[in-house]
Amino acid sequence: MKIYTRTGDTGETSLFGTDRVSKADPRVEAYGEVDELNAWLGFVRSSPLDAEIDEALAGIQRDLFAVGAQLADRSERLSDRVMKAFLTDDDVARLEGLIDRLDAELPPLTHFILSGGSPSGAALHVARTIARRVERRMVALAPPVDGILIRYINRLSDLLFVMARALNHRAGRPEAAW
Repeated sequence: MKIYTRTGDTGETSLFGTDRVSKADPRVEAYGEVDELNAWLGFVRSSPLDAEIDEALAGIQRDLFAVGAQLADRSERLSDRVMKAFLTDDDVARLEGLIDRLDAELPPLTHFILSGGSPSGAALHVARTIARRVERRMVALAPPVDGILIRYINRLSDLLFVMARALNHRAGRPEAAW
């Protein structure tokens, strides 16, 4: 299979199935933002990380492929034989559990903080803002997306904030108050 197909040369792309849409379609924008978020998480993972954070980010990257698949096509199957990956409330609970574990090691927040710190912590702050953009794009879609996607991305942005704080804390990088 070649990496280029020339089918997008007119400014259109295919959603799963046969639907051709503009590359500026809001649904394409939304899953493009998910792809950007996934790439930033890969960038963070290119830095030395402890096993817990690296493993969590790898799982999140896999989850984001499921989010992108649901945004590209809301059906349950990719084909007659292949079920599509879907997120569940258990996935949201997994993020919440990690937030709670990481937050327990951090000093309480008493003020807003400026993004920054260690390179991986700063990159997670960038990823957090992209997650918020993904959420805004998904909320704007019509017909509405499955609520689990909104809950997952909302919780993910919270997790990325806490992960950034945790990495900076573990690296001995103080938080800059606003």
